[in-house]
Amino acid sequence: MIFSVASQKGGTGKTTTSISLSAGLARSGKKVLLVDVDSQANSSKVLLPDYTQLSKEQTTFSTILNRQPLAIHPTSIPSLDIAPSHILLSNTDIELTTAKDHREARLKRELDRLKDQYDYIIIDCPPALSWLTINAFTASDQVMVIISPGYFELDSIVQISKAIGEVQEYFNPNLRLMGFLFTMSDATVASATSLKILRQTYTGQVMNTIIPRNTDMRAAHFNKKDIFAFSPQSKSAEAYARLIKELKL
Repeated sequence: MIFSVASQKGGTGKTTTSISLSAGLARSGKKVLLVDVDSQANSSKVLLPDYTQLSKEQTTFSTILNRQPLAIHPTSIPSLDIAPSHILLSNTDIELTTAKDHREARLKRELDRLKDQYDYIIIDCPPALSWLTINAFTASDQVMVIISPGYFELDSIVQISKAIGEVQEYFNPNLRLMGFLFTMSDATVASATSLKILRQTYTGQVMNTIIPRNTDMRAAHFNKKDIFAFSPQSKSAEAYARLIKELKL
């Protein structure tokens, strides 16, 4: 199964979710590949201690921009591999505008060759609707949309839903919405109101599991660890474990 973790805005917990699901599944014995196509490369920086020593040819840059085989690296977590990102992926939209091949399927071609080697392939998308996101959606079976509290965050659902629909129409008719995951929840009125609106507007599409705002998660990333290694008893770790059970992954 291949699924994208997506959000139109930054700072929603998208990369945190990508890392936590990948690590949680791998620690449960599943073979997992995390594909980082966010040019900020935060997933890569957390999971690969030697990330700064990698050249662009050793990252997803090589596949998306140069149509080369996917560069895959083992992480310190058994059963979890990663295809890291690179800052120069930020040039993708410029480079692919004039491409004459099936530019939307460059990632899909490589993942189709690899998918039988993994139980799950998780794609950490950029926080924008770009050719990188289109590549991720074209390669995916499902999309998990990350939503955090706030008016603009809720408003972004319209745009990302439209993007999913367009990819279904033009590139990947089998693409499905996995659901909306509410993250960074806290005890404020704004958070409770955002969740209420989300559930009223998208009835049946919002996951039951709510991911809390938790300082342990930031500390885990600072120490280049996933939350299950850094603080397995934390509220965030418990929440992501519940999410994995809810999704029946």
